[in-house]
Amino acid sequence: MQVEGNILKMKTENKVPVQYHLPLGNAVINMNDFIGKVLKLEFTGQINCISCGKPTKISYSQGFCFNCVQTSPEASESIIRPELSKAEFGVARDMEWARKHDLIEHVVYLAASPQLKVGVTRIHQVPVRWIDQGASRALVIARMPNRHIAGIMEVWLKQFFADKTNWREMLQNSDSEIDLYGEREKALGLLTPELKKYAVAGENIVSIEYPVSAYPEKVSAASFDKSSVIEGVLTGIKGQYLIFEDSTVVNIRKHNGYYIRISGE
Repeated sequence: MQVEGNILKMKTENKVPVQYHLPLGNAVINMNDFIGKVLKLEFTGQINCISCGKPTKISYSQGFCFNCVQTSPEASESIIRPELSKAEFGVARDMEWARKHDLIEHVVYLAASPQLKVGVTRIHQVPVRWIDQGASRALVIARMPNRHIAGIMEVWLKQFFADKTNWREMLQNSDSEIDLYGEREKALGLLTPELKKYAVAGENIVSIEYPVSAYPEKVSAASFDKSSVIEGVLTGIKGQYLIFEDSTVVNIRKHNGYYIRISGE
């Protein structure tokens, strides 16, 4: 099999295990089918902006050209920092886009990814966001009416909980025995009265199992910016990473818009 095209981050289904599908040009590749087989990825040198489609020599913020990273709503500052969303005040790069993405229900959650972390995501991104982060378990602790308020709660809880994923530990399947229900009670007890009204206590833990036959003891990150060809036996997929037998890992999301040729058994 050989297919080529511009790649985007893998689409996922929370089955047992997670099913990964890689958009590649006009095709969608079932990546689970390659686990245990030799997979070859070749970067042609072409990068296209995932917003406007124009060629770009450098990919900014996981797939944008220089102009779009400054103007596209998908690359606005509130994507990384939800508390900076101003859509509820009528201010946004694109209000129509904001109504569909910022002015909708968001959740604040705790996740084992692999260490305990707090995060925010849009309601329709549950559990996609958790899978993309490589979380093994996650628990919703609050439901908010928009992105800005959810971001305010996250900022408050970041005083007490981490908000980043250690991707190397995640890819080594390091998962401490975190009591998410107990941590939820701790988090809710730390909220101010204004934030506590959005808290929910009846949510169940979502568990996620990844298609990985062997985790690497040490992780060696590969990038198409440094090597045009990455090849080896695929032993698993977790988060947005392909894991190879020689401990090489590739972050697919980092290479959004790269024109890749994929071949395998």
